[in-house]
Amino acid sequence: MRILGIETSCDETGVALYDSERGLLEHALFSQVDLHADYGGVVPELASRDHVRKLLPLVRQVMERSGTAPADLDGIAYTAGPGLVGALMVGACAGRALAYGWDVPAVEIHHMEGHLLAPMLEENPPAFPFVALLVSGGHTQLVDVRGLGEYELLGESLDDAAGEAFDKAAKMLDLDYPGGPRLAALAEKGDPSRFTFPRPMTDRPGLDFSFSGLKTYTLTTVRDNALEDGLPDEQTCADIAAAFQEAVVDTLVIKCRRALKATGRKTLVVAGGVSANKLLRERLEAALAKEGATACYPRHEFCTDNGAMIAYAGYLRLKAGQRADLGVEVRPRWPMTELQGGLAG
Repeated sequence: MRILGIETSCDETGVALYDSERGLLEHALFSQVDLHADYGGVVPELASRDHVRKLLPLVRQVMERSGTAPADLDGIAYTAGPGLVGALMVGACAGRALAYGWDVPAVEIHHMEGHLLAPMLEENPPAFPFVALLVSGGHTQLVDVRGLGEYELLGESLDDAAGEAFDKAAKMLDLDYPGGPRLAALAEKGDPSRFTFPRPMTDRPGLDFSFSGLKTYTLTTVRDNALEDGLPDEQTCADIAAAFQEAVVDTLVIKCRRALKATGRKTLVVAGGVSANKLLRERLEAALAKEGATACYPRHEFCTDNGAMIAYAGYLRLKAGQRADLGVEVRPRWPMTELQGGLAG
């Protein structure tokens, strides 16, 4: 099977072709980082308009570079949620229209399921069952994954997601958008032992997360150490960034170890934008090695939103018999637990 994947859930336009026999044939991505940088965050209307401009040229590019004609396709997969409603509509309408025009089936893909399956595009993919840590700007979830569509939510953030907390902490330190990667880079220059930040909800049982208190603690630390211009000196900013990052990473590692122990699993899949964080990978690998468990990640370019993960998820869903009808429906909020037994609920 050869599947065209389309991803337009937020601020990156991704298109890819996956072949069940040859693997990933081609993928292309256009990031809107420069477009939104002046606003310090994603502007939904601008994101939607840019998807309209970039999507079909990327489809043509991927098809031409892979030597694929419409007649070679066996299906088209597109992200139907969760995400920004306008951005989702662009990809869903285009994907459904192309599928109709080219007389191939279409399939709706859950964005976070795409992230969850992204490590399976690597040379040594994880096998079901496993525990997944889905950690991005909008989601922080621990999921017990028994198979395609067989998901049990073990824990999630009760307020800010980890990636969102990174971005907000970066704004407090006056770092440019996108803040998360810039805060991580600044943290490498800091001393994490200078400030002691809390590890939220680790002093009680359970697998839920909460990062809003950590965000408030960060703001208080910034203000307590601020100079006349409202910010601490450069080294203090780096030290705060390092302490903040340590607190988030430690919290994620503690909860991941608990989840593996609770389920008896020996494999942890980590996916989503924050999975690219260098310190998180180092701490997880060290902690899991002591317990005979392993961590699996997507390559760095597939940690953030991309069409490859949607194309691969589309292949699995089409293979399982799922099809989208002629109507176009997107779901800005879509619990992943509603995906059951290989078919969307």
